[in-house]
Amino acid sequence: MSKLCNSEDFTTVFNFRKRLSSPHIYFHYSPNSKSYPRLGFVISTKIEKLSVRRNYMRRLLREILKQELSLETSLDIVVRVHKTFSKKNLNQINIEIKNLIKGLPS
Repeated sequence: MSKLCNSEDFTTVFNFRKRLSSPHIYFHYSPNSKSYPRLGFVISTKIEKLSVRRNYMRRLLREILKQELSLETSLDIVVRVHKTFSKKNLNQINIEIKNLIKGLPS
């Protein structure tokens, strides 16, 4: 699993205009020419002011996606948080991500 590194990669995904949503998270996705998925995360300061909490959310999402996402998936995925969450919402976030992954094209 790799990262989306530059703004061109993020722009390409956002311009593809495919999105899945849940109460806390949006998945923006587009196909890529690689044989593995690439991930990017967007958590704005409007959603969560403290960088410690934003980084926690990013780490949590990355770990869940490592466990749940197939390595044969050739998609670029930008995970955008639109509602803050914490440890007490962990089970709900895990369920939301599993449902969003089911909605991704194979």
